[in-house]
Amino acid sequence: MADHRDFLSQLAAEDKARLTLPSDRAGLMHLAGHWGLILGCGALIAARVPLWPLLLPVQGVLIAFLFTLEHECTHRTPFRTPAISDWVGRVCGVLLILPFEWFRYFHLAHHRFTNIPGKDPELEGTKPGTLWQWVWHVSGLPVWRANIALTFRLAAGRERAPYLPERALPRMEREARVMLGLYTLAALSLLWSPLLLWVWVVPALLGQPMLRLYLLAEHGDCPFVANMFENTRTTFTNAVVRFLAWNMPYHVEHHVFPAVPFHHLPELHHLIRAELKVTAKGYAAFTRAYLARRLR
Repeated sequence: MADHRDFLSQLAAEDKARLTLPSDRAGLMHLAGHWGLILGCGALIAARVPLWPLLLPVQGVLIAFLFTLEHECTHRTPFRTPAISDWVGRVCGVLLILPFEWFRYFHLAHHRFTNIPGKDPELEGTKPGTLWQWVWHVSGLPVWRANIALTFRLAAGRERAPYLPERALPRMEREARVMLGLYTLAALSLLWSPLLLWVWVVPALLGQPMLRLYLLAEHGDCPFVANMFENTRTTFTNAVVRFLAWNMPYHVEHHVFPAVPFHHLPELHHLIRAELKVTAKGYAAFTRAYLARRLR
């Protein structure tokens, strides 16, 4: 198989139709599980159960991995009803300080020009080239700073990029202003209750490093070529990570055929597995190899 286009051209029409069929039921069940865990863990923290501080990083990972759901919502694949994807994506965007309307176009540009320098917007931020750069990147602090600055630029009508269509800018700017209003209310709520600090803010800060480690594996150290079988990595991992990441560890599969909803990615994986060129046997294995290359 030469590249991902050849694979898609040889995939039977009935397979394409089955694989791209979205489902509100599958999406809402998975959503209930993910959001249910966040609400349940948050309730335990709010109740100050014994050893409740140990739940803060757990809550943080649960919140941080809403990124993978927001990402899926930009494709409108998690649910059959597009409006559900849009509103779920917006809620996730508020919790992550990642404006959904903006992220839709950023992410579509990433898919269009995956790992192509000068075209893929994901490559605009500096990737960690040394151990200390890796530590700073994994801390999550750069992404919080960037997302907050982005939200203010959007709210002020000052964000422009080649991948942002002019017709969509007013919608992005309105969303950013609403988000800033919600954050103002959240900050004011801290004057009479620290609840949001402990169930959202502190956990989100603690959980971001796990998301950074996860995201580095998607394209980190992959060749700067157009072939999705080479510029993207599938990471073999356990069912818990696949659940939290909405099956996005099957990342080559997602990039080869982005119209496939999360719940059909395992099936696509079985069809595509023999063609995979870049994989990792778990995130710990990827991280060790990634750091070893930098230490050399």
